[in-house]
Amino acid sequence: MQTAQKTFFILCKIFVDFPALRVYNLSSSDEREDLKMNTTLFEYLINGYNDLAYTHNYIFGFEYKGVVYAVTTDNEILPYILKLDKASRGAGYALRFKPTNAQKIMLIAKGAEVVCSATYFNDMVANLKYNKGEVFEKIITENNGQEWTKDSVPFTIDGDLTVDGVAYQIKYQGATFTNEKILARLTA
Repeated sequence: MQTAQKTFFILCKIFVDFPALRVYNLSSSDEREDLKMNTTLFEYLINGYNDLAYTHNYIFGFEYKGVVYAVTTDNEILPYILKLDKASRGAGYALRFKPTNAQKIMLIAKGAEVVCSATYFNDMVANLKYNKGEVFEKIITENNGQEWTKDSVPFTIDGDLTVDGVAYQIKYQGATFTNEKILARLTA
């Protein structure tokens, strides 16, 4: 394959795998500033989170085609699966785990394992007093032979689960990692 064809293929693959990427008109100064601000803010939130996090090991959960999956990974994947989103209640922007279908396929290829059916999972959520993130954390903890209790331990103090001496943060799709307001408070 010639170099130009390889480059075109790679660019097409990037836009297929990461459809959330926005195409900017770089001849417009407003568009250049918007791109610079979003890139800088995204990097600030990821770097700030990584600097403060107790652990850099994760178990991510997501639903894809009627199945709930879990994948164990480290923080190297964060820039590829996290999204810059508007935070609620005046907290600026937030860093969220909101994977696209292409990103879910990437996580499955990375070794995601089936946890349960989406129907079973949603029935658990409907019948328990917990949200999807808490139910996912409960399933993963109990699947690792540990008793789960709801807690609110900050990401700076401990992980959600420790297995063989390794702490993990557990995040289900839609989870917020941090936002501008939290980072400002923690770094002040």
